[in-house]
Amino acid sequence: MRDFLTRLPKAELHLHIEGTLEPELMFELAERNRVDLPYADVEAVRRAYDFDDLQSFLDLYYQGMGVLQRREDFHELAMRYFRRAHAEGVVHVDLHFDPQAHLARGLPLAVPVEGLYRAMRDAERELGLSTGLILAFLRDRPAEEALEVLEAASPYWELIDAVGLDSAEMDHPPSKFAEVFRRAKELGLPRVAHAGEEGPPAYIREALDCLGVCRIDHGVRAIEDPELLQRLAGERIPLTVCPLSNLRLKVVKELGELPLPQLLEAGLTLTLNSDDPAYFGGGVLDNYLACQRAFGWDEAIFLGLARNALEAAFMPETRRRDLLQRLEAMA
Repeated sequence: MRDFLTRLPKAELHLHIEGTLEPELMFELAERNRVDLPYADVEAVRRAYDFDDLQSFLDLYYQGMGVLQRREDFHELAMRYFRRAHAEGVVHVDLHFDPQAHLARGLPLAVPVEGLYRAMRDAERELGLSTGLILAFLRDRPAEEALEVLEAASPYWELIDAVGLDSAEMDHPPSKFAEVFRRAKELGLPRVAHAGEEGPPAYIREALDCLGVCRIDHGVRAIEDPELLQRLAGERIPLTVCPLSNLRLKVVKELGELPLPQLLEAGLTLTLNSDDPAYFGGGVLDNYLACQRAFGWDEAIFLGLARNALEAAFMPETRRRDLLQRLEAMA
């Protein structure tokens, strides 16, 4: 099964590029950019990865990204991830990045955007990996600030494939960002949003009704609302679930507790993703393998999950057709 899952052409739809920062690169960039870290060595960082909840993770996540200072840093961060993902059979990546977190540190927007975009082009040329760029807003920051960031990104609108909404979910409902997402719709940008991870099923409804999203990031708490399940299935709204992330952030105590089989049985369009692989125990392949162990899924289910992701990815239609043909050849 491992060989099959490795060869399976997989798309990663829920990936925060800042969350691919491995401790080794963190220390390399800290030394290069003269940034002091509150850790003695790489192992001390790894020991800090025992999170109590989403917020405890976010505290370390934002602290770690302080080593990213230059375009070259973002380029190197992304290329290291792209090479690992390519080796695991990933053929496409939609990557989120958090501009507000970098602007707050005094970096111009050009630094992350141009560094990441160069890496995306290099990955296409060197690895044959297609990519999409998602500009994500921090939901625990003011909506007015998010709108300002969207407008400030005007020189890069043509490089952005979608906008998203991430960070601490509790007490920050999607409806707070309705105006921002309305503006994104005016610009012709697709919209995605985190909802239903720690937040209630009502946040999933708000993401659909107030933000007009085409994908729900996470969404596992939809299982609590039968009417919402019917809607998600009927409208074929993809959920970008992240099993190892849910486990490490203690959404569940054991992976087998995740309601993924029940969501599939209800007809939902699931995809498997890594979220923040440096912090949560592995990339897309690790998430596929973990689900195989936890749920005993066969090849047919994984073919369906991979198909869902390819169909939902932000990629040119010619590329999508080629990858779907490659997938069907494995059936």
